[in-house]
Amino acid sequence: MNDIESEIKKALAEVLANGTTADDIGPDADLVDEYGLDSLQMISFLLAVEDRFDVELDYEGLDLDDLRSVRQFTGYVESLRKATLR
Repeated sequence: MNDIESEIKKALAEVLANGTTADDIGPDADLVDEYGLDSLQMISFLLAVEDRFDVELDYEGLDLDDLRSVRQFTGYVESLRKATLR
């Protein structure tokens, strides 16, 4: 697991606030179906990710498929970070 994935899992666990830890969250965990994030939790999660990685998510360009797993979302965040570092 890379650092970005680890931080995403920590942010998700904090937003869930139901006793789930970052270690409980698998890389293929579906953020919507498996954890049932409601709209407010999803916004809180996305804002936490922006803060942790100092990136600005493109909400209009963010596809639901990018949120289908921790692994997919990690790839999305990695691509944003690379673009920001250029």
